[in-house]
Amino acid sequence: MAYNPDFDEIRPYNEDEMPAVFNELLEDRQFNLIMKGFAPWLPKALRNGILRMMFRGVKTAQDFQIRFMKPIVRLCIWRCTKGTSFAFPKNMMKQKSHLFVSNHRDIVLDSAFLDFMLFENGFSRTCEIGIGDNLLIYPWIKKLVRMNKCFTVRRGLTAHEMMRSSRLMSEYIHYAVNEKGENIWIAQREGRAKDSDDRTQDSVLKMFAMGAKEGSSLTDALKDLHIVPLTISYEYDPCDYLKAEEFQFKRDVPGWKKSKQDDLDNMKTGIMGFKGRVHYEMSPCMDEWLDKVAGEDLNRKDLFRKIAEHMDSEIHSRYKLYPCNWIAMDELDGTDNSDKYTADDKAVFEIYINKQIAKVKVPNPDYDFLREKILTMYANPCRNKLAAVGMQK
Repeated sequence: MAYNPDFDEIRPYNEDEMPAVFNELLEDRQFNLIMKGFAPWLPKALRNGILRMMFRGVKTAQDFQIRFMKPIVRLCIWRCTKGTSFAFPKNMMKQKSHLFVSNHRDIVLDSAFLDFMLFENGFSRTCEIGIGDNLLIYPWIKKLVRMNKCFTVRRGLTAHEMMRSSRLMSEYIHYAVNEKGENIWIAQREGRAKDSDDRTQDSVLKMFAMGAKEGSSLTDALKDLHIVPLTISYEYDPCDYLKAEEFQFKRDVPGWKKSKQDDLDNMKTGIMGFKGRVHYEMSPCMDEWLDKVAGEDLNRKDLFRKIAEHMDSEIHSRYKLYPCNWIAMDELDGTDNSDKYTADDKAVFEIYINKQIAKVKVPNPDYDFLREKILTMYANPCRNKLAAVGMQK
């Protein structure tokens, strides 16, 4: 596939653009305020001088990730988790480019943790990352993420604009995987599943297929991307109370919508909040499965649904379940899985839930409703894994 000049609207920065953008970033007032927060005792000139020195030798966006982002992610893992684990098939080709499609827990860290784990486990490339333009609130954020191998997913478009945008993004993803040799990460749906009931949207799969070679079948179009379903499991979601708060606002305030400040609060809380244990697990590449399903006599709608259901089953069956997941499901569903946790686990989770609910800022907090919503976030991975494993048997 030839390069399309329209990719310039959404792609990460190229090597020849990196130095100028880095200089612009250092002169951005809001970016400097953020940097000042990390080292308030350092004068701006000295702080920027250190950053310029660190930037020496950085040519590509992957260089930038390794030099700047990897140490930050390592620090985040040390400060905000009990450790991370990563599993992938033994026959996974680490030199081959893939499209990783995952459930979505954290706005920033889902892809950042993945890049860190790929690098630490000997994969040749990190990922280019799909990020919604609704999160690119300030110019410095847009510049920083494009230096960090992000491409833009446009939100809030008309139907006509969405069709053009989806086709352009699909063409870019095919180009990045097959011509640039890049891995790609994208979420299985638009935005996070606020209740952790992770489902692949047909619209995402349709977008993947739009940019394929002319005359390709649907299964060939998806095989061209070497799709790998990826499961992300956090023991604790630091944004759980913000999601519960959002549920009550939507229930009580007609037409309520999140503000830019809400998005910033979610990003900050997600990055800085405690996540407990974190586990990432890859499913096998879908190429062989797509070869098998191609022989079935399915119309396009049913084929999309079958592919989405397969991806959901692959993701759900690889959840790492923690005591809090079993406790939440037992409380909501009246089940008994007490062999999966201790009395201390239950007491600790009860204290945690109460602390999170206390953080909610709504005019008239409905504590029973908020508790149910937070518990549901922790119960759904358990429910879905049990269902997926049962289906696979």
